[in-house]
Amino acid sequence: MKTTRFIQRYYLHHLLGWGLLFLGWHFFRYQDYPAGKGWYITFIKVADLALMVYITNYLLIPRLLYKKRYFLFAITFIALVFTFSITKMYVEAGLLNISFDIWDRFKVRVYDNVIPHFLLVSTGAAIKLLIDYAGVQRRLGEMAKEKAETELNFLKSQINPHFLFNSLNTIYFLIDKQNSDARTTLLQMSDLLRYQLYDCNNPTIEIEKEVHYLQDYIRLQELRKDQQYEVGIEVGEQVKGFRITPLLLIPFVENAFKHISHYSHEKNFIKVNLQRQNGTLTFIVENSKDDQQRSTEPKGGIGLSNVKRRLELLYPGKHTLQISNNPHTFKIELNLHLS
Repeated sequence: MKTTRFIQRYYLHHLLGWGLLFLGWHFFRYQDYPAGKGWYITFIKVADLALMVYITNYLLIPRLLYKKRYFLFAITFIALVFTFSITKMYVEAGLLNISFDIWDRFKVRVYDNVIPHFLLVSTGAAIKLLIDYAGVQRRLGEMAKEKAETELNFLKSQINPHFLFNSLNTIYFLIDKQNSDARTTLLQMSDLLRYQLYDCNNPTIEIEKEVHYLQDYIRLQELRKDQQYEVGIEVGEQVKGFRITPLLLIPFVENAFKHISHYSHEKNFIKVNLQRQNGTLTFIVENSKDDQQRSTEPKGGIGLSNVKRRLELLYPGKHTLQISNNPHTFKIELNLHLS
């Protein structure tokens, strides 16, 4: 497994493939060229083909074809093959010290050079499309499995919601009206449970509801802390009018409360910040931590590793997550590119 990852990471399978093509091409064609120049001609042919394949697969397909700019993709692809094929012919002619005119025997040159390049580069593009399609199908399967497991775990831990809310309402009315803090806290807890049980059934939810859930959670957690703890959440004015995956942000806040420092001689803090700019949601959570805490990964619950996995499945190529684990502070910065 490690060897496979190493090969894929450094594209060694690409080097091996082009190396075999180079040796095979030279073996079958070296006798067609002057002595000593077969290696150079073969290198030019393979390098020319490799450049066209990589430009098509990693530039034209992602930026044009996948964005449904089909006409521009077709025109650019045709121009690419023609340009590289003609350039290759001029370079070969210079290397062989022969005069070259593209218009002389134009049909033969197109048949021998341009058309084969179209077929070879198109084959490379087809392989790229098949690999990407297989990757999408695999990711969809993983997402379906992840969703099924999440729903199963949720159902296992879920108690009857009607019984729960009826019990909370009963407790609410049993609390003395003068104890407004207890009543408010109970209502906040009820809102948290209602959000988890009902509002999170859809794939996405309004960011306003997710932010409200974070705020209620933070207020409840603050009740457990004394004045030695400073907890704050800041929400920018632009954080509204879009949807995200529910319960995506809360694990980071839970992690901060779980591993906040407990110094008695200095201020312990948790800072939460949400901003939206240029179509990107930036979510930052920073907390103070004890020197001996080497990791802020929760031992239970969803955990940061599971959140990373969810981000990879739900926002592939549309997020960045930076984690800074310093001696006295722990900070995460999540950037979601909203579509």
